[in-house]
Amino acid sequence: MSWIDAVGWAGSALLIFSLLQARVLRLRILNLVACLVLVFFNAVIEVWPMVAMNIVLAGINIFFITKLLRERHDEDAYAVVEVDEGDAYLEHFVRTHEGEIGHFFPHFFGEVASAEGRIGAREDRFTYLVLQGDETVGVVVVRDAGDGVAQIELDYVTPKYRDFTPGEFVYRRSGLFTDRGFTSVRTPPDMVAPYYERLGFAREGTSWRLEVH
Repeated sequence: MSWIDAVGWAGSALLIFSLLQARVLRLRILNLVACLVLVFFNAVIEVWPMVAMNIVLAGINIFFITKLLRERHDEDAYAVVEVDEGDAYLEHFVRTHEGEIGHFFPHFFGEVASAEGRIGAREDRFTYLVLQGDETVGVVVVRDAGDGVAQIELDYVTPKYRDFTPGEFVYRRSGLFTDRGFTSVRTPPDMVAPYYERLGFAREGTSWRLEVH
């Protein structure tokens, strides 16, 4: 196999791999790189229709990557809707993602929600869906821990949106906590792969804490 054949195979493999990505931004970036590799490969072997097609696909990817990055910190991109703990759609959403929720929040099922995804109703617990348009980005469940502390019991984002910053909107821009009189937000202990440091949270033992104003 010549080196140019290897480039062609690598570009094709990367193109296929990109389509397996759940995260939309990662999909677009990998797809763009694959298209550029295939532009080079097809130009070398002089297959001009494939060169033209991959140039067009690269342009489409650049357009959507630019759009996604522009919306990444746009506070108008997301909305937070409060729902009741017994909401049927909330139960369905939690049950659909129970594998990942149980992985990232090991104590959630059993302590907060049942195995069927039902969240126990409490007067001091508040549940929110995070939306982009008509699509559910994630769910946040918090409990009033007293002394102005909002204790996070669940903060789950679907894989598609993990390259973006819904957490930045929820914790720093939405007014979700200050509107209820909270002065700080605290995460559960021993979370798996927490992302809170880049949102301005400070480490507090095995948890993270953010002062809100």
